[in-house]
Amino acid sequence: MLKAVAARCLQTGFAIVLGTACAVAPLMASARGAEPSPDLSTIALSELPLQGRVTHGLIRDGGPFPHSKDGSVFGNRERILPSRKRGYYREYTVNTPRSRDRGARRIVCGGQPRTPDACYYTRDHYASFYYIIE
Repeated sequence: MLKAVAARCLQTGFAIVLGTACAVAPLMASARGAEPSPDLSTIALSELPLQGRVTHGLIRDGGPFPHSKDGSVFGNRERILPSRKRGYYREYTVNTPRSRDRGARRIVCGGQPRTPDACYYTRDHYASFYYIIE
């Protein structure tokens, strides 16, 4: 039940679940121990938009995710992120308020789904990335 409420909170733009209600609050951290690529800017988890913090919390919880493509393999075709074997990176939608589709915002994480080595935020559909710092 709690995960279903979390998914509803994400869809409505609220950040964290308290019982069966949603409230605004920062969520758990991101990449632990991974070093950012020297070519990438960084962003603190607390600086992500509210919907990004919610998505990050769902990544840590293993879902449920509101979009069917969430958790799918990210191919890194743009070659902006550090080079890794195919399947290392997974992408997740960061909802955009008032958008009729998934929008351009994503979090891409590398490593194990619930305990990623590193996570990156893009607000422009992979044209640029920010390394997420806890």
